[in-house]
Amino acid sequence: MVSSGNAAVSGTPYDDTSGAALDLTDPAAFIENDPHAYWARMRSAEPVRWHPPVGARPGFWAVARYGDVQDCYKDVARLSSARGTVLDVLLRGGDSAGGRMLAVMDRPRHRELRQVMLRSFSPRVLGRVEEAVRQRADALVAAVVGAGEADARRDIAEHLPLNTVCDLLELPVTDRPQLLAWNKRALSSDSVEEDLFDALEARNEILSYFVDVVRERRRSPGEDVISVIAGAGVGGGPMSEDDLALNCYSLILGGDESTRVSTIGALHALGTYAGEWRRLRDGEVEVRTAVEEVLRWVTPAMHFARTATTGLRIGPAEVAEGDIVTLWNISANNDPDVFAEPRRFDAGRRHNPHLSLGHGPHFCLGAFLGRLELAAVLDALIRRVRRIEILEEPPRVYSNFLFGHSALRMRLD
Repeated sequence: MVSSGNAAVSGTPYDDTSGAALDLTDPAAFIENDPHAYWARMRSAEPVRWHPPVGARPGFWAVARYGDVQDCYKDVARLSSARGTVLDVLLRGGDSAGGRMLAVMDRPRHRELRQVMLRSFSPRVLGRVEEAVRQRADALVAAVVGAGEADARRDIAEHLPLNTVCDLLELPVTDRPQLLAWNKRALSSDSVEEDLFDALEARNEILSYFVDVVRERRRSPGEDVISVIAGAGVGGGPMSEDDLALNCYSLILGGDESTRVSTIGALHALGTYAGEWRRLRDGEVEVRTAVEEVLRWVTPAMHFARTATTGLRIGPAEVAEGDIVTLWNISANNDPDVFAEPRRFDAGRRHNPHLSLGHGPHFCLGAFLGRLELAAVLDALIRRVRRIEILEEPPRVYSNFLFGHSALRMRLD
């Protein structure tokens, strides 16, 4: 049995008998090491492990096996999202939007707001968004084919997620270049040199923009998503302008970077594994099946986190009230007890219950949109592309939350 002693352990994190060490708080660790080899050792030797404090940062639990990760996602009674769901945020003391933004809410408010937001995604709205996504993806791919060297991020992936959310929220086309510029500053995870103050300033600009949009939609409500949410009561009364703005922004937060790195990852995988690209292009594999394998293979969000509201046992570990528990999707999605040959990219993988979109009550609200965007890109590639050539090994995203590549030099013919 393992116990945290609630931060009584100190020292270097993860000193394995193999000599390998991985500080899960350090983004560089995921660039300089092979995380898949690390998670394989952890699943086998210590599937629920206490990561000791590093400096002034508290320790936390890391959960590696698929079954334990899935069980934790379902256990909303004892594992709370309200303090934050990303490790870095929890290590800094918690999320200031806790209890106000859907992703960092607990029941019953979470259930109530989620139902309101899902109702706002009407068939009319989603049908319009789907048509726009498919047209945009086709135009982006068409512009790259035969044009020489391209970058998967700059030329394709960067333009899809934000525009899709803007379509969903019916934001003016003229506002989108500024939103894209703010969002790149707010969410960039390309290198250690990113300016944190600049990122915070950009996030505040986006929130201020959405406050203005909320005010306008309340004055002149329509049938759009923002008007529907603004007109609905949550918790016995209307939501404040600030909370509405936070939840509009959460749709961008939830979909932008994860869909971007998934799209880059799809192109990288298909360019690397030519046989799988051929199977997809020749119709041997359904697009929707390939989409699920891309999501598993990339696992754009390596982890989500929870806080224990009471003592509980996870696998062999005794978790204390107040402990941070991190659920490592990247390990669960490569658990050989669930996925046959997990380190093989198999576009036609049939049994694929990946956890890339979460699980349980907090399953990704925008899962439909993320899958739609990936499917639209794959459909466009099938129609227009014969060969995907990777021109150099791409750089990894600098993050201990996101996993994937920040750019991809390629050629489409």
